[in-house]
Amino acid sequence: MTWELPESVEVDGGAVRWAKLGNGERAIVLVHGTPYSSFLWREIAPALAERYTVYVFDQLGYGYSEQAEGQDLTLAAQARRFAGLLRYWELDTAESAPAVVANDIGGAVVLRALLLEGARFRDLTLFDCVSGGPWERGLFALMRNHHEVFEQLPGYAHEALVSAHLRNATHAGFRPGVLETFLQPWLGPSGQAAYYRQYRQLAQADTEPFEALLSGIDIPVQLLWGRQDKILPPEYGHWLHEHLPQAPLYWIEDAGHLLQEDAPARLLAHLLP
Repeated sequence: MTWELPESVEVDGGAVRWAKLGNGERAIVLVHGTPYSSFLWREIAPALAERYTVYVFDQLGYGYSEQAEGQDLTLAAQARRFAGLLRYWELDTAESAPAVVANDIGGAVVLRALLLEGARFRDLTLFDCVSGGPWERGLFALMRNHHEVFEQLPGYAHEALVSAHLRNATHAGFRPGVLETFLQPWLGPSGQAAYYRQYRQLAQADTEPFEALLSGIDIPVQLLWGRQDKILPPEYGHWLHEHLPQAPLYWIEDAGHLLQEDAPARLLAHLLP
């Protein structure tokens, strides 16, 4: 499937690419995580566009958006940019506030935007996402703490590592051509540098400030979690549910970290009324 982001907006640090699909009365914004891009929403966005106006974008440093040395790719910076995008799209009033759907670090980005940056949402769906607690773990922690070593990997070793990391996120496995699409932005000397540049800037220090505010969220929230998630296993879903007791938690069986890949129909069932 061809995936294009025809629009571009300049933000601090470079250009963010985005697209709008559909012309429904209500807006919905889809937010990806790392090391993915808006290509994750290639099946979800068109289906939602039958009913909503759908906004998708590649976060700065990812996918089609600009990659450059010196970019601030912290969760705090991405949250400020997300709040700015909502203003740019004129989705920042009580009447225009969108539904927001977020996965992986996209969860932390939208939660910071909502709780610390003054963004407005109509409702919120979070699934298999970074939200708080001790989430620096596994390969991510190694790459963050020893990025100078990983940055020096030979190209073939870097490609193998990224490919394995991507495959670990899906329980069912990627369909033909999908892995290669996610892998492409991270290849070559500039792509390899960009890959570790964004990982070394992600930190729990940017989620800790809003943890105590989670229980005060006063918009409708729903939580989904893949039962076979290896990136953020089920205990992370339990943690978030404990801090958002007002939000129902739905377990998605036979699905991993990426519900978009493993269970798109079941994800859509929770997003469409």
